Amino acid sequence: MNQQGIDILPVEWVKEVINIVAERLVVVDRKGIIRYMDSAYCDFLNITPMDAIGKHVDQVIENTRMHIVANTGIPELSSVQPIKGSEMIANRYPLYVNNELVGAAGTVIFRNPQEWLDYSSKIQPLLDELQYYKRKFEKEHKSKYRFSDLAGNNPRFVEAKQLAERGSHSQSSILLIGESGTGKELFAHSIHQNSTRAHYPFIRVNCASIPENLLESELFGYDEGAFTGAKRGGKKGKFELGHMGTVFLDEIGDMPLLMQSKLLRVLQEKEIERVGGQSPKAVDVRIIAATHRNLEEMVHEGKFRQDLYYRLNVLKVEIPPLRERREDILPIAYILLKKLEKKFNRQGIYLSNSAEITLEKHSWPGNIRELENVLERAINVLDGREICLEHLPLYLRDLEEAEAGYPPSLSDKLDQEKSIQPLKEIMAAVEKAALAKAIKLADGNKQKAAKMLGIGKTSFYDKCKLYNIN
Repeated sequence: MNQQGIDILPVEWVKEVINIVAERLVVVDRKGIIRYMDSAYCDFLNITPMDAIGKHVDQVIENTRMHIVANTGIPELSSVQPIKGSEMIANRYPLYVNNELVGAAGTVIFRNPQEWLDYSSKIQPLLDELQYYKRKFEKEHKSKYRFSDLAGNNPRFVEAKQLAERGSHSQSSILLIGESGTGKELFAHSIHQNSTRAHYPFIRVNCASIPENLLESELFGYDEGAFTGAKRGGKKGKFELGHMGTVFLDEIGDMPLLMQSKLLRVLQEKEIERVGGQSPKAVDVRIIAATHRNLEEMVHEGKFRQDLYYRLNVLKVEIPPLRERREDILPIAYILLKKLEKKFNRQGIYLSNSAEITLEKHSWPGNIRELENVLERAINVLDGREICLEHLPLYLRDLEEAEAGYPPSLSDKLDQEKSIQPLKEIMAAVEKAALAKAIKLADGNKQKAAKMLGIGKTSFYDKCKLYNIN
């Protein structure tokens, strides 16, 4: 121990540490005279330390530049240096003592090609894995759509699209209002893609699909040891993952009140605190929220925080349902057919006149999502290229009831031999219609809808997912 009470390693220890590290070491003075060379470097050169120390470095190491660095004081890093037929990676550092240049220290690694190959074989799989997860992250957290992908000529839809496009250039929060299946997520993608944050992550969160007890850790992340089963090292939440980008909060009306207050802090203070964390973390995200609910009514009922509502409702974009933009039904249908053609590796699929009329008359309670589901079902049972009336689901064939959004009388259909369908398909159509009707009567409250149908919440969500009912 020295006079300041600091432990100092014995010289023998220091030499042994130098000898066992991966890099080989040589030290020269200002004149380029070797003052030290470790034993591994000597072994590689087939000399002894006594053969090297005291000699000029260029007499011992071929292609060396150690004496130049010792003279100029300019470091040379990651230089390729041929030594004894091997390509070495050399690092040369000027050596200062008490602010005076006294010499230089140099290291080399990969003493032969085989050593380089051994190193490469170990590190390359790790690099490949890192690249895989990097590409996966970028793919999952990038916006997929642009405003040019939002089709429609309905005046209300065009107005909503123009308002969203103007708002995309700002940093303000945007609130998207519209029924399930109207394309709120496509609007969110387009807003992000058209913003200054387009090169940063686009993080999607469905507030209704994450259990309440997990929502906080999903949004804000957690530190190691925060709870039983927490990952080592903790986990980043959605807001941390979306730093500098956009976080899309779908079904914001289903967010619990406690989480609403935490979200308000993100908007006001631009910081989050992980579950089990001791200090806040700064985050810079833009919030796009979406809901099919009437948030103003929820505010009056005490189910949604008024201060959060005003924070989110800086710019409100109302997307009209498909039944209010009937002129857009067929153009959208043909866009969806082009998309489905790629999925099914088919070409030239079109709608018959009777099928077009039926699609235009239907009220589409499930909006664009329902339309895509109907077209995909039709392609699955299609032999040729023309989608006719018989290829459409049963509940679309009775136009009078289709306009009301409910399935036709099953007894009438069963009396028509040509309209007979497998029982499983008939029951699926009835079940889907019942789910849609319950959600409508429950004003979008899925827990209430499940109770009305007499089924559990989990079963209800599973069925909604099965029939693409959001």
